Amino acid sequence: MIRLIGYLFGLASVLALGVAVVAAIYLAGVTKDLPDYEVLSSYAPPVTTRIHAGNGALMAEYARERRLFLPIQAIPDRVKAAFLSAEDKNFYNHPGVDIYGLGRAILVNLQNFGSGRRPVGASTITQQVAKNFLLSADQTIDRKVKEAILSFRIEQTYSKDKILELYLNEIFFGLNSYGIAGAALTYFDKSVTELTIAETAYLAALPKGPSNYHPFRHPEAATERRNWVIDRMVENGFVSKADGDDAKQQPLGITLRRSGSSLFASDYFAEEVRRQIIEKYGDKALYEGGLSVRTSLDPKMQIEARKALQAGLVAYDEKRGYRGPVKQIPVGSDWGTPLAEVAALADVPEWKLAVVLAVSKSSVDIGLQPAKEAGGKVAAERTTGTIAADDMEWAYRSGKGDRKTAKSPDGVLAPGDVVFVEPVGGENSGRYRLRQPPKVQGGLVAMDPHTGRVLALVGGFSYSQSEFNRATQAMRQPGSSFKPFVYAAALDNGYTPASVILDAPIEFVSGGQVWRPQNYGGGSAGPSTLRLGIEKSRNLMTVRLANDMGMNLVAEYAERFGIYDKMNPVLAMSLGSGETTVMRMVSAYAVLANGGKQIKPTLIDRIQDRYGKTIFRHEERVCEGCNASGWEGQEEPNIVDNREQVLDPMTSYQITSMMEGVVLRGTAAGKIKLDRPVAGKTGTTNDEKDAWFVGYTPNLVAGLYMGFDTPAPLGRGSTGGSLPAPVFNEFMQAAIAGTPPTKFRVPDGMQLIPVNRKTGMQAMDGEPDTIIEAFKPGTGPADTFSVIGMEGYMAPEEILRTSPQANQAVQSGTPGLF
Repeated sequence: MIRLIGYLFGLASVLALGVAVVAAIYLAGVTKDLPDYEVLSSYAPPVTTRIHAGNGALMAEYARERRLFLPIQAIPDRVKAAFLSAEDKNFYNHPGVDIYGLGRAILVNLQNFGSGRRPVGASTITQQVAKNFLLSADQTIDRKVKEAILSFRIEQTYSKDKILELYLNEIFFGLNSYGIAGAALTYFDKSVTELTIAETAYLAALPKGPSNYHPFRHPEAATERRNWVIDRMVENGFVSKADGDDAKQQPLGITLRRSGSSLFASDYFAEEVRRQIIEKYGDKALYEGGLSVRTSLDPKMQIEARKALQAGLVAYDEKRGYRGPVKQIPVGSDWGTPLAEVAALADVPEWKLAVVLAVSKSSVDIGLQPAKEAGGKVAAERTTGTIAADDMEWAYRSGKGDRKTAKSPDGVLAPGDVVFVEPVGGENSGRYRLRQPPKVQGGLVAMDPHTGRVLALVGGFSYSQSEFNRATQAMRQPGSSFKPFVYAAALDNGYTPASVILDAPIEFVSGGQVWRPQNYGGGSAGPSTLRLGIEKSRNLMTVRLANDMGMNLVAEYAERFGIYDKMNPVLAMSLGSGETTVMRMVSAYAVLANGGKQIKPTLIDRIQDRYGKTIFRHEERVCEGCNASGWEGQEEPNIVDNREQVLDPMTSYQITSMMEGVVLRGTAAGKIKLDRPVAGKTGTTNDEKDAWFVGYTPNLVAGLYMGFDTPAPLGRGSTGGSLPAPVFNEFMQAAIAGTPPTKFRVPDGMQLIPVNRKTGMQAMDGEPDTIIEAFKPGTGPADTFSVIGMEGYMAPEEILRTSPQANQAVQSGTPGLF
């Protein structure tokens, strides 16, 4: 017997040794290619980039994986408790693999063998970190062995808190959200510190299978799993039974966070920032880099810019008549379901989609588009309203013709027509006005002229209607809004605001082609000052002036101001026939507004990387002493302005003064009504295809154009003064409200002399029609009445009649008169 026992023991020892050898060989093979777990120390997961407005409000988020990294110290204990209860209650006690949990899982799987049930796992949080970071998700023995080995090594290298931090920031929660901070925002639009017990438990339930516990597709399973987690939290002593019972009675309460732009009216601005970041750093930095971007956007000003431009576009469009319904749908017992499928304008919440239910001569009965509940289900509630005949009178004219085609609503709308409407007298009045998205479009930019910071940007009527940004992407002819830069070049090179140029027909012949420029509306005024030429936007005077200076000089100034990269120096360009953008024009006017200092337009103030390091800052000026820790009698800090001076400050003031005349007496007279000095210039291109206005106060510059995306005539009389100037006025009134009025600064040494508005000569005491004109040192009004480009012309009778100097010069035959 003893020999038999010895024999069996020896056999067992040999077998054990053989198993050990085989296991050793197997483990050696498995561990040979194990990944390097030390990479976890440099963990840098894809993190959401966040775009903020100038006041810090969140504007937009961009990510392939919605994740915000949180250090373990910033994660509340309740959140940690929920995940430990759901995934690994012995986390702080096991060495990486939970032996007891593994044994239980083996027993359960043996009991369920052959039942078709999915095997129960026993992975610890450490094992999940090993799998998620270093291994694949393959369900194989090799992978599980590698996972266990890596777990032991990870536990020996990193603290428990570090492992939990990695886990909570990496796991997938569904809906493209990763990490606990991203999940809290995605599902509840909250930070982790604001989560309730029920919300925390639901998030802790998701890593097991986000699709299985989808809040809208599988709400019952989601609630059951959440309640199971709450029970485990109570069982483990993290939550009291009373609080747990209360949490289980609460609904899931999902509040999905809106993706894309989250700040009202900022869609065009946010998209332009997105494009610029990709251009500067690449799309990986945007979607994975976790950048923090502070922009220059002023949210209040942005809303006013959107409101003003939309109102101007709609006013023009409605004068051109009604173009028909958005769509036709059947009006049955439930009109709400098909109406809910029609796409509305998401960024124009003031307008609602509605279906016409009945029409009479006095009114229209409508049904409003029902809301969609979470998960896409159409809400059961149906709301109706009325459009009175007076609230759709503009639509009696068809957009296909020039005359009214109807006299009452029943000649315009029919049951089943899907239309846009806007509440009249409040949301609950039941009364609505008929609306239609305009075909005409436009772009508007508002900027701080001293820094180049873009405070507001609107790229069209609606981002939902068209994502094309007409403020930065549309290349349009600026027309007469370009003229100030022709005149600035002249004032910088020997001319004065009182210099006189002939306003009369002229023609140029080149290559057998004859070009005969004309003033808007035809006609001419004869000899006129530069001031009058810009106030009345005289094309003939501008062409003569450009021809006298030479277009190479004009092109140099246009490029210096950033209007064009390379301007073709032909005379037609002096009238704004080249193409540029609203952003470039507003930037150029900002130089005129700030005294001739070059500025770099920017939508971005600062960019920080995921670690908080500033990698871009727009402000390049240096402030010595601004960061002093306290006041110790030192001098006030001085900001060193290192910007390039691209225009003489005196020239800048002269052209500003002349454009004040545009607003007071010229092509924008009566359109701009502000409580402070304002300068600006209208612009109208050939056949009225584009209408512009760009202007500024001492501290704010704004500009816009209106036109069809495919250039086409806007109609006779659709000028810069009639269309965009009122929009500029509405915006500026709102933008500057509450700010103290200031005057344009007169540079030291500037001479202010009264001159005759028609002759440009110094005015005599009591002489009518005089104006105070600004002259640089060493210059002044002409002593004799001389006219540029007046060979062969006589002075108009009006000038001789109203100017004693001019009349005296003619009678005496003064040399240099003509």
